[in-house]
Amino acid sequence: MPETQGPAGTFVIAQAEPAVHGAAPAHEGVEIAVPPAEAHGGGFPPFDVHTFPSQLIWLAIAFGALYLLMSRIALPRIANILEERHDRIADDLEEAGKLKAESEAAAYAYEQALASARNKAHGIATETRDKLAADSEAGRKSLEAELSAKLAAAETQIAATKDAAMSNVRGIAVDAAGAIVGNLIGTAPAPQAVEAAVDTAIKG
Repeated sequence: MPETQGPAGTFVIAQAEPAVHGAAPAHEGVEIAVPPAEAHGGGFPPFDVHTFPSQLIWLAIAFGALYLLMSRIALPRIANILEERHDRIADDLEEAGKLKAESEAAAYAYEQALASARNKAHGIATETRDKLAADSEAGRKSLEAELSAKLAAAETQIAATKDAAMSNVRGIAVDAAGAIVGNLIGTAPAPQAVEAAVDTAIKG
């Protein structure tokens, strides 16, 4: 359907009629009135002053609905989320503080136990050293006493052996002196005189 420009504000649409066998096709024009742009107020509808009151009313309704939606649904949920997050952070900080306090207490107890163990070990070492020193001193004194007793016994035995030896020597000396004097003078001397002479010689 071809269109042609008609009078101002109208378009003419030519409609082709069905062709009859043996005849030329005929065209019939149909006019459609199109209102000019000035009929709408000549501008963007939201900027039309005649629609400002309704626009303000709908703006107030939309703002109120948005405010109710935000205040009743969105903001409480956000507040709940922030509150839960704040509580979770506070709980985590409290738990961290407890763990820190427990770790500090454990470290302090460990230091105390270590110091106590050191003191105990030092005391055990001192006690052991003193005991060993006392045992050593007692052993030394016992050994000295035993050695002194053995030395005294040995000295006594030596003195007895010496006395026995001296007695034997005196007897041998008396016999020898008597034999020698008898050989020299031809007669045996008196035993008392020989013993007296031998005793004088031994003492001298």
